[in-house]
Amino acid sequence: MKYIKDFREGEHIREIYLCRNVTNAVTKNGKDYQTVSLMDRTGSIDGKIWDPSDPGIDEFSRFDYIEVTGDVVLFNNVLQLNTKRVRVAREGEYDPAEYLPMSPRDNGEMYEALKGLIETVKDPHYHRLLEMLFIEDAELVRQFRTSSAAKSVHHGYVGGLLEHTLSVAKLCEYLSGAYPFLNHDLLLTAAICHDIAKTKEFTPFPENDYTDEGQLLGHIVMGSQMVAETAAKIEGFPPVLLSQLQHCILAHHGKYEFGSPKLPALAEALALNFADDTDAKMEIFKELLENNSQNKGWLGFNRLLDSNVRATRTE
Repeated sequence: MKYIKDFREGEHIREIYLCRNVTNAVTKNGKDYQTVSLMDRTGSIDGKIWDPSDPGIDEFSRFDYIEVTGDVVLFNNVLQLNTKRVRVAREGEYDPAEYLPMSPRDNGEMYEALKGLIETVKDPHYHRLLEMLFIEDAELVRQFRTSSAAKSVHHGYVGGLLEHTLSVAKLCEYLSGAYPFLNHDLLLTAAICHDIAKTKEFTPFPENDYTDEGQLLGHIVMGSQMVAETAAKIEGFPPVLLSQLQHCILAHHGKYEFGSPKLPALAEALALNFADDTDAKMEIFKELLENNSQNKGWLGFNRLLDSNVRATRTE
């Protein structure tokens, strides 16, 4: 199979991909055309169908597996597929696992590592809350292990939420050791729970788009609600422990302009914000380098990193 990440300008492609979306449009000259978002487990690319009425273009819909024939071209410094032929693939011609972007890390190993971090939380109330959410609730665990951490910004793949959460929790574990005044159990519990509501914010793959709840409330508010609902089932859960945990979740984006309902008022909330931001930005940079592996020079201005970036010289 020819993976999208390996596309190069000038190549001729005839391969099956998942149609993530298709939109109709009109050129300045009034001619109909279509933009097709194609994806496999390595990435996505837009395909342009300049003559949708051509007999070689079969009817197809969003989330169909389609065989496309076309040429890879560079437009505005972005690769796209100038698509000449399309047919809907038949069952048995493709393996669905090849078309969903997956975390490069083993899902089972990451989940076991997360459970190991849960065991380090000794406060009985926080520990019980984590057990109920991340071990005993089988459906939530399934969703948590298969959800992405974002639509496209970082960790936007199956297992991305688990991978990001584990990385943030590990950073917080380090911070709690480097700065002993931090409350380890509060910080670790907040780190593990901080993005839990992304299981509700995004639809499952292959769609991976915002739900109505996600658009109206967002994962920060919903995450605070989820931990409160679970804590209410634990007898004697101290209100102060809950309010501090909810504050860390509500403040983990750090600034109002980044969608944070609260600014960090606890040291643990600030530490969580730093850990979350660090992992997100490192992943953004990593994905940027991977997607530009052939470019050894400057990669241009990146809005999310707010900088003109380049790969580190090795020679």
